Amino acid sequence: MDEKIARLFQGWEETMIWSCLQGHMGYVITDGRETPAAAQIVVGDFCFFAGNPDKALIRRAAAPIVTPQNEDWCRAIEEELGEKAQKALRYAIRKEPDVFDRKKLKGYTEALPAGFCLRRIDESLNEALMGEEWSRDFCSQFLGAEDFVNRGLGIVALYQGKPVAGASSYTIYTGGIEVEIDTRPDFRRMGLALACGAKLILECLDRGWYPSWDAHDLRSVALAEKLGYHMDGPYPVYFI
Repeated sequence: MDEKIARLFQGWEETMIWSCLQGHMGYVITDGRETPAAAQIVVGDFCFFAGNPDKALIRRAAAPIVTPQNEDWCRAIEEELGEKAQKALRYAIRKEPDVFDRKKLKGYTEALPAGFCLRRIDESLNEALMGEEWSRDFCSQFLGAEDFVNRGLGIVALYQGKPVAGASSYTIYTGGIEVEIDTRPDFRRMGLALACGAKLILECLDRGWYPSWDAHDLRSVALAEKLGYHMDGPYPVYFI
């Protein structure tokens, strides 16, 4: 990635930004200058604005979830988009590689209710997950089933042979993944996401990968903390 662009995002501890800067996933839109003063990185459903606030660039927001670098960008987004931009909070989770208790995580994986089992996502499960709205984001940022199996990692809980919960690599970066975790609505509150998340973390640790977690709400924070993570704090995003 061009150093001129990377410099705009320097110090931003967000793995989806790293995914793009490292050439794994996503793309960049700049303000069009030879030496960009502003840019957005677009990965999946997220775009990240950095540099000097640029309203023309804001109008070109290329994903529905917009993350501003600072308060100046927040003001510019609100001024330019008005009611089209709905402000919300997400919750940053600290990146601490040595906080995980393998014994506790293994215990979570073994506490599944009767009739459920955990499986790693392979090409056939990839197809099943992509066919359901609730589970599509487990694999949707990859080029296909083969690409996911080669570059990604995911765990699902099966019931009667069908996926009902999972934890997976929404995106990848050098040395780790960004975790996507969810449960089919009619199977929630059964410990399935906890078991899948624990198994995914263990698989990542075995590979020397870091499973980065960013929480979309306080329930996600609570689940993360049960798995060993610690919350850093809230930050603003805008839904376009």
